[in-house]
Amino acid sequence: MPFDSKRVSSRLTIALAAFVATIATPIQAKTVKPPLHGQHWVAVTGKPLAATAGARIFMQGGNAIDAACAMIAATSTMWDVLSWGGETQALIYNPHTRKVIGVNALGVAPTGATPEFYRSKGYDFPPEFGPLAAVTPGTPGGIMVMLAEYGKLSLAEVLAPAIEMADGYPIEAQTADLIEKWQDELRKWPESRRTFLVHEGKDGKPLPGYSRVGPEPGEIFRQPDLATTLRKLVDAEAKARKDGKNRKQAIMAAYDRFYKGDIAKEFSRGSQELGGLHTPEDLANWQPYLEEPVSVNYKGVEVYKLTHWVQGPSMLQALNILENFDLKSMGYNSTRYIHTLYQTMSLAFADRDFYYGDSRFPPEEPIKGLLSKDYARERAKLIKEDRNDPDIRPGDPYPFQGATNPFKAQLDAWRTVKGGPDKSKPNQWSPTALAEFDRTFRLGTTTVETADKEGWVVSVTPSGGWLPATIAGKTGIGMSQRMQSFVLDPADNPFNVVAPGKRPRATLTPSMALKDGKPYLAFAVQGGDTQEQNLLQFFLNVVEFGMTPQEAAEGANITTYQLRDSFGSHESIPGRLTLAESVPAWVRNELTKKGYKLEFSANNSGPITAIQIDARHGTFWGAAAYHGEDYGIAW
Repeated sequence: MPFDSKRVSSRLTIALAAFVATIATPIQAKTVKPPLHGQHWVAVTGKPLAATAGARIFMQGGNAIDAACAMIAATSTMWDVLSWGGETQALIYNPHTRKVIGVNALGVAPTGATPEFYRSKGYDFPPEFGPLAAVTPGTPGGIMVMLAEYGKLSLAEVLAPAIEMADGYPIEAQTADLIEKWQDELRKWPESRRTFLVHEGKDGKPLPGYSRVGPEPGEIFRQPDLATTLRKLVDAEAKARKDGKNRKQAIMAAYDRFYKGDIAKEFSRGSQELGGLHTPEDLANWQPYLEEPVSVNYKGVEVYKLTHWVQGPSMLQALNILENFDLKSMGYNSTRYIHTLYQTMSLAFADRDFYYGDSRFPPEEPIKGLLSKDYARERAKLIKEDRNDPDIRPGDPYPFQGATNPFKAQLDAWRTVKGGPDKSKPNQWSPTALAEFDRTFRLGTTTVETADKEGWVVSVTPSGGWLPATIAGKTGIGMSQRMQSFVLDPADNPFNVVAPGKRPRATLTPSMALKDGKPYLAFAVQGGDTQEQNLLQFFLNVVEFGMTPQEAAEGANITTYQLRDSFGSHESIPGRLTLAESVPAWVRNELTKKGYKLEFSANNSGPITAIQIDARHGTFWGAAAYHGEDYGIAW
């Protein structure tokens, strides 16, 4: 038979199309954890005991708000890995208004927290530990406002599991090990030392019969000061009800006791005693906000995020950019897919690092331009197909909202890596320095996801006050460490310079998606600057590659470090890329040729928790990645 080039070409085209169709079809994988299925409610969070707290509230007739508040309270009491002095960020779907609501319960910088103050102490950024690292507490206010506005139960009912746990609960090995790891830091703060180093002798060594200075795994860990503080809130609620106040007013009476009463005074006294800046007025003047989130439409799915006081919009920016590419035809975790994803995230995160800050504090951020589809198309044109660009910089979104950039000089001078290109080479980092970078870059706390049959859906990323936390006075409350996410130099980010009363731009980023106007996904993850990376890939796994929530939560991720660390020294490592060990050799070789410095991990999906609302069947799918102790319960 004579050679027919057209026929061969046609067959090759068909074969290639078949191959592409194969890799683009829904990924079906055996998961380490089984998917959760529920008809009435789902509760997913970072620890089994906290998920049980949510289940208890559901079984008592509470809705998804009540359960979420109980789970935040439980995780804060368990130090998983946060405490009551931290911050709470949430997205809530209200089935009665059919709207998504944002909850902004991030604390603010206290009186006297200025760049000049921190520089006078020798800091380039606010410190990582101690009272000078702490914003005002946000989690108590966030819980009480969410509960008052949207819950059904009383504060006493919702706090009951946390109070029981403060009286004593069997501590997990993960938390016990953290206490032991950070014992030297905890010794600096008297109340922290008294609370955590329960087996420490006068010589600083474990008492006879114990192998560690902190609690042993499984030991009953007691926090009497915290239990007293939580009971004060319940007492304030009970007194208000006795005085004729309604449910909402009674909960807010407890709120006032925390932020304007004896708890606030003791918290401030304890902070100042240790050199902190907090005043009673700082707590009294702070308030949480219920606000409108931002959203974009990605291929018919409305994706919601809290606005630019956290990093949430960076995922929305990435989705806008990725709409300009046919991801499905590239194939899951192919070279083209990984490269396109990496470059897209670099573009979005460069904007995050320069433009994001407190939405209630001047100057006003250009969020309209940042989320413009036209701006995304212009950013997408910057992606180089043949190589990684190690110095992707922020763009100029102002023209896309009809304005002129007031920070053009700072924008022109901005570089991905401060201090020159040498730091961009991973091999110039010592193993110790790299390990410290990774620790701060991946700082994790917990997540809370709930949904119920009435239609309420909640996604929360509570955080702050993680070990080694400074406990303020006799409150039992661990202080936040969120101040370190501020910058002192406007050249780094003119929108995120520390100032009294201002919120730092945080990494915390709950997520929600609606399809056909109805709740579709609630998802979140812990992990500092890896959060938005994990969540973007989880979402694409579901929407582009047809994975179930559990498959998507366990799916192989990539991790980029070509963004400025929101903690520590705020450094970045362009070109460094972590891949799953399952990535084949030819993909590794192709990425290396594009300039990436590859590392590998067997388990790099991130500790994602999620709920998918199955509108067709009227049921819920719950998911918890196989990291750590993330856990869910459904009914």
